[in-house]
Amino acid sequence: MKYLHTMIRIKDVDESLRFFCEGLGLKETRRMENEKGRFTLIFLAAPNDDKAEIELTYNWDGDDLGEGSRNFGHLAYRVDNIYETCQRLMDMGYTINRPPRDGHMAFVRSPDKISIEILQEGNLEPKEPWASMENTGSW
Repeated sequence: MKYLHTMIRIKDVDESLRFFCEGLGLKETRRMENEKGRFTLIFLAAPNDDKAEIELTYNWDGDDLGEGSRNFGHLAYRVDNIYETCQRLMDMGYTINRPPRDGHMAFVRSPDKISIEILQEGNLEPKEPWASMENTGSW
């Protein structure tokens, strides 16, 4: 058995790629356009790790994702510096729902409300402003 990918549906290709690629740092590995089925599949992976992909599925005629995609669970990524990653996402206009108060774990939600867990490689010392930030919304 071999793990292939995790699929999530998206409403806006550009906004989703901005979040996952510019914000989180994933790279597009391949893309498939299906004219007959009227959908696009975009595969993303962490740099230097194309074995664990996510598949963004965009249905050309729209997709009702509902209000709470939290029931999906979450995707998790390990990063070299959680503070820099969270700051970059905040600077892009995204809310860090569970700040990295402990220097180790944070949660943010994608434009389609998919919960993303960000984990620090090792542990960083707690520091401000992160250490005193409150949770925002659900994560």
